[in-house]
Amino acid sequence: MKHSRKKTRKYLLATAIGVVVTGIATGAYAVSVEQPEPPRYEADMVQAFAASMGVSEEAAVDRLDKESEQQEQLTDLRKEGVETLGAFVDADGNMIVNAVDDEAVKEIRDAGLEARIAENGEKELNSIKAKLDAKAKTQVPEGVSSWSVDVASDTVTVEVNDPSDPGAKSFLAAARKNGDAVRVVTGAERLETQAVVPPGREMGMGRTVCSVGFGAEDRAGNDLLVTAGHCIDQLPTLTYKGKAFAKSVNSRFAVGKRSMDMGIAKVLRGNSIGTQVYTHGKANSIAVRGSERAAPGSVVCKSGRTTGWTCGTVTSYNVTVTYGDGRLEPQTVVSGLAKSTVCTEQGDSGGAYISGNQAQGMTSGGPTGQRCTGEVNSRGVSYFQPLDDALKHYRLKLITK
Repeated sequence: MKHSRKKTRKYLLATAIGVVVTGIATGAYAVSVEQPEPPRYEADMVQAFAASMGVSEEAAVDRLDKESEQQEQLTDLRKEGVETLGAFVDADGNMIVNAVDDEAVKEIRDAGLEARIAENGEKELNSIKAKLDAKAKTQVPEGVSSWSVDVASDTVTVEVNDPSDPGAKSFLAAARKNGDAVRVVTGAERLETQAVVPPGREMGMGRTVCSVGFGAEDRAGNDLLVTAGHCIDQLPTLTYKGKAFAKSVNSRFAVGKRSMDMGIAKVLRGNSIGTQVYTHGKANSIAVRGSERAAPGSVVCKSGRTTGWTCGTVTSYNVTVTYGDGRLEPQTVVSGLAKSTVCTEQGDSGGAYISGNQAQGMTSGGPTGQRCTGEVNSRGVSYFQPLDDALKHYRLKLITK
C-alpha cells in the first residue's frame, strides 16, 4: 500500500473536518462533510515498534512509512524488468539493493533506492545454500545450529554450537570450499522447536501447547488455520480454552526427517480464526490486512502464549536449522525458515508474526533455554515459518480484516 510522505503524522488524533459548499437546496445550503482519514497504522502497533527500536512514536511512523515506500519502489523496479540480486533494510531504515552491473545501479538509484554491486548476490548464495541443504540430507549436521542466506553480509552464514561434533566437521569442510561466500559463526546455541509440556492456554493438542497462527481459506471456501508444522505433526484435534476448534489435516514436519515447519488444520463448523492479532494486553489487537513479505531489516512483532507481544527485526530468509528437543529423539533439519531478533520461548510455536498490518509468519523455534524479559523490546533470536510460502504451498488465501 502506498503512503504519501506529505500526510499528517498525527495518527492518534482525528484530522480536522472540512466543510465544502456544494449547492443550494430548498433554500438552505447543502454541505458535504469530509470524513477524517483513518490512521495508517494502529496506535498500539506504533507504540510497540517505537518501544522495540528505542525511538519516539513519530520516528516509528517515519520508519514504517519509509519501509512501505521502499518496498513499493523495489516492486516497481522488478516489474519494469530491472534485475536485482536481493535487497535488505539497514539499521537506519534504508533499503540497499544488490545490483548486477553499473547500469542496474543507475536504474535503482534513479528510482530513489540505494544500490551496490555485490560480490556474490542472492542468486549465487541460494545456490551455495542449496548444496549445503543437500549435504544435510546425507548426514544430519549435529553441532550446526543453522545456515542461511544473509543478503546484508553477502554470505551464506553458518552458525555452529559444537564444531567438534563429527557431523559439524564434515558439514563445515563442505561449506568452506565456497571461500569467502560462506561465513562461519561459532558460539551459537542449540535450537529447539517451541511447543511446551504441560498444556496451557491458547492452543492445545493433547499434552502439548502451541499458539494460534493465521486463518486462511481454500478454493472450496473452507476455513483453515495455518500454523507451525511441528505443532501438529501427529495431526491432533486442536482445542481453545478446552474446546475443540480445529482438526489438523497436514504437516510438513516429521521428527528426524528433512522437514519444513508448516501445517494446516481445518476449522470446525461454528468456529473461526480472528483477523486481528492478539497482543496479550500490551496493545490493542492489530488488524491483518495482507501478507506482503517484509525485507530483511524490517521491524516485526509476534504474539505468543508464553512471551506475549515482543518485537524486533527480520534478520534473514532461506534459513535452514538443526532442531533437537533435549531427549533421545533424532535431530531434525528444517529448511525454508526466516530468522529474527524477536524473543520467544517454549509454547510460542505457531504464534503470529506481523509487520505493520502485513502478516509475516508463525513461530518455529529458538535457542534452548532462551529467556525473555517480558518487555515488548525483549531481544533474542527466533525462527519463523514465512506465511507467504505456506499460503502458496497449500494454495490458500489469507483471511483479512
